[in-house]
Amino acid sequence: MAIRNLGSGVPVDQVLKDLESFRSHDVRWRDGRCFTLAYSISPEVLSLAEEAYRRYSGENALNTSAFPSLRRMQQDVVDIVSGWVNGDDSTAGFMTSGGTESLVLVVRAAQKRAEREGRNLSRMNMVLPTSAHAALEKGADYFGVESRRIPVTSDWRADVVAMRAAIDDETILVVGSAPSYPQGVIDPIAEIAALADERNINCHVDACMGGVTLPFLAQLGESITPWDFRCVGVTSISVDLHKYGYTSKGAGVLLHRDKTLRNDQTFITDNWLGGMYGSSGILGTKSGGPIASAWAVMHHLGNNGYLAATQSARTSAIAIANHIENNPQLRLRAFPDSTLLSFGVTDENRHDVFALADALIAKGWYMDKQGPPASIHLTVNASHAPMVGAFLNDLDEALLSLGGHKGSDGAYATTE
Repeated sequence: MAIRNLGSGVPVDQVLKDLESFRSHDVRWRDGRCFTLAYSISPEVLSLAEEAYRRYSGENALNTSAFPSLRRMQQDVVDIVSGWVNGDDSTAGFMTSGGTESLVLVVRAAQKRAEREGRNLSRMNMVLPTSAHAALEKGADYFGVESRRIPVTSDWRADVVAMRAAIDDETILVVGSAPSYPQGVIDPIAEIAALADERNINCHVDACMGGVTLPFLAQLGESITPWDFRCVGVTSISVDLHKYGYTSKGAGVLLHRDKTLRNDQTFITDNWLGGMYGSSGILGTKSGGPIASAWAVMHHLGNNGYLAATQSARTSAIAIANHIENNPQLRLRAFPDSTLLSFGVTDENRHDVFALADALIAKGWYMDKQGPPASIHLTVNASHAPMVGAFLNDLDEALLSLGGHKGSDGAYATTE
């Protein structure tokens, strides 16, 4: 392939114009029409996140000794998140680039703990429900750990009895979600953690989706099943800030119950000619932008801002869930424990849920298609409050266009 000739360069104004034209067909997440991938509270918060990121985009978080401002902000962010998940003075962690890096590191940390404690295992394995995030499979693949996926129960939660039966002397890790991404329900974390405590192995709680919302839902008076460091046996928790923390992309936190367990996450070597090299995660060089963005947004919103954002997202999620439950042609997979939900169709021979998703996408919305079972998945956030009514109207119209109709009483029926 020939080397591409960039010529004499392009003026700044033209480059920026080109960038804007490139994203003209991207999903309209800033307008509250996207139920996945991106999150927003308001233009003001988005502007702050972007400006803080810009100011620190060139700083290198690989070496926080050279950039003590990044060390200070990272520690502040970690301490705040630790408080949200009921950590204590022993709790320790680092920021990561997000859920995928956190979960890959979780697998590696469990492996390193087993090695550190002298467990001579020939075939390490981890036990987790089928609802646990796919990034754990990436970690298993990277580090040669067997993934033992256990079917969930009828309410989509982890089957603790079946997980116990799958654990053996080679097991190094068990996992639960708070909530799980596919159906938006919280696994029985206390019971899963007890399995780990009995075996003296790691138990990770994937709270990338719920680590911000669940603490504030509890403050709002909702009854939340135990899921954090209050559960004996939980050794680590992952929380994403670029989701319901509303910060710029690339901001996650991985917390461990103590510094010894945190050390299993890190990598250090002097086995080269360049001296001592160490990093807290998979990345070496990484921009300071996500750290600064997270720190800025978290301090700007404060407790009251997150309470309001959480209440808004929860109210919208419940409104959508209730609307789906009241439509006999749609089937809610589970009533959401936080702000995630998924639904399918009652009669799969008569309706195609993915065709319904396509019809909604054609109307300017965007959402995930997932399965099994075939479902539409919605990640509801604070930006959706003013758009819920329009979305539900379009959902009804799209369903009608695929073969449903309303009776004289306004109820839905299926055309014959």
